[in-house]
Amino acid sequence: MSNTQKPKGPIKAVIFDMDGLLLDTEGIYTEVTNTIANRHGKTFDWAVKQHSIGRGSQDFAEYVISALELPMSPEEFLTVRQPMLDERFPHAQPMHGAEALVRHLAKHNIPIAVGTSSSLHYFHVKTSNHRSWFELFKHVVTADHQDVKAAKPAPDIFLTAARLLGVDPKDCLVFEDSPFGVTAAKTAGMYAVAVPDSHMPVAQYAHADLMLGSLAEFPLEDWGLPGYRT
Repeated sequence: MSNTQKPKGPIKAVIFDMDGLLLDTEGIYTEVTNTIANRHGKTFDWAVKQHSIGRGSQDFAEYVISALELPMSPEEFLTVRQPMLDERFPHAQPMHGAEALVRHLAKHNIPIAVGTSSSLHYFHVKTSNHRSWFELFKHVVTADHQDVKAAKPAPDIFLTAARLLGVDPKDCLVFEDSPFGVTAAKTAGMYAVAVPDSHMPVAQYAHADLMLGSLAEFPLEDWGLPGYRT
């Protein structure tokens, strides 16, 4: 799956979202959220989930509580959720093509960073069994980073990552799986490649520069980056 818009570049730095893009954590979020919802006679189905992807934890909690009319505060929701997520996140598996692309870019000394709506705590939990390739990132910017004042779709996370990498935002490429993330990247003045969940409506990614079915499909050389054969 890809659109036909002409790629641009060359790219000097690459920033990756994490959840649903590098690691398959979205299913874990769904399972845990649905478990909490079921306790109150509700269901966290796709009609609600599709609007929750890419939100920061506080925003996610507020949205789910409102959409499902759960009798709890966002703080209570997050407190109940944390131990359930902590138990499951270490088992998250890499998304197709993720590790290979990260290792390839690092091998060719392309500056790379993670820009995630997760907290630093959850970043460490999620990546605990994947440290060998997550250590290749020059910087990790989480939602609770001291320089991030607003979560996606605000551009703060990506602008902070670009500053830490020492690269102008216009020379950065962002990989994202959520419409919120694509909006954040474009607002930051960066290129955005969307790798959405297969169930997401394509129209929600019309503002992306390119749309792919997986990271394995990314045409490196079209963006001025070294190909896998080099």
